[in-house]
Amino acid sequence: MNKFTELWKIKMSDWQRGLIIAILTTPLTIIYDTVTATPMVLTFDWKRILGAAIAGGLAYLLKNFGTGKEGNVLTNSPKSLVTGKVNNPKITN
Repeated sequence: MNKFTELWKIKMSDWQRGLIIAILTTPLTIIYDTVTATPMVLTFDWKRILGAAIAGGLAYLLKNFGTGKEGNVLTNSPKSLVTGKVNNPKITN
């Protein structure tokens, strides 16, 4: 199964993974704000948390939107054509 979508397309699985990234960004933002606060107090700045979650999810979707079938950025060409390297299988006798 190919986990990459075609270039300039987003599938439902990309939206689901973007949502997961947005959800996982939330506790990281809370932890960061708590650790960097002068008196180390658990704080919830909901505006900042929501902004970080939206930015994380959108960044993931934009990355997938500009990534081709084989994980190459801005191209659908095979990796061997992009890098110029060809994978040679081992020769066995």
